[in-house]
Amino acid sequence: MAAYKKSPRRPSAFTSWDPVADWYEGWVGPNGSRHHCRLAVPAVLELLELRSGEKILDIGAGQGVLAPFISRGGARYTGVDASERLLQFARKHHGHEGKFILGDAGRLFELPQLHPAEFDAVVFLLSLQDMTPLPAVLQSAAWALRPGGRGVLLLTHPCFHVPRQSGWGWDEGRKLHYRRIDRYLTPLDVPMKAYLGHKNGATRSFHRPLEEYINGLANCGLLLDRLLEIPTYKKFDGAKPNAKAQNLANQEIPLFLGLRARKLQK
Repeated sequence: MAAYKKSPRRPSAFTSWDPVADWYEGWVGPNGSRHHCRLAVPAVLELLELRSGEKILDIGAGQGVLAPFISRGGARYTGVDASERLLQFARKHHGHEGKFILGDAGRLFELPQLHPAEFDAVVFLLSLQDMTPLPAVLQSAAWALRPGGRGVLLLTHPCFHVPRQSGWGWDEGRKLHYRRIDRYLTPLDVPMKAYLGHKNGATRSFHRPLEEYINGLANCGLLLDRLLEIPTYKKFDGAKPNAKAQNLANQEIPLFLGLRARKLQK
């Protein structure tokens, strides 16, 4: 792996999250949304296989939703995010459970608080799909990870949920609720809808096919050893028309994708 020199300047990165941080805090809060609590965080902890005394780096930490789970597991938590406003919420809610650092996920080597091969595991909890360029971010994560350490990625499933290019449909003839995918293989940079009350606040999402994640990890010496495909917890009331078909579709079409990769031993 290439050697990196730390920069004397204060690391920073463009982020579209600062303008919508107050909205996001109101939605997610200090403990996470329902999707965090019921699906995303449990999946990350399952993949992480946390051990006491380990050092964990949460990349794209936001408000630090993961911090208390790492702390309670007896490990040491560090969160990095490019949004100073989100980190203010993180320090307010979870400052006693870890430390939070402002920085660019693709240039972790510039942060004086971090060192190469320092962490037993790195985690992207619903954050990697909002980061670009992917090769730099994954290489940066590999730089921070010790040989044999784990990289855990939790994403909206890129095969079934493509921003503005996928959705649900109803086949009346077959009485079938189905998932429609209009585009998949082409990477997309998608500006998301501005949020109510934030005229200048709109985040960006980066769709990539699954092969870009798998091959990108491998290119950094991070080899996949576990994969989870996670359906939603939501169920429609049986009294609602087509509820049975919709519930079946929700059980069959995963919402999230979890990946775990291990860094090659030297």
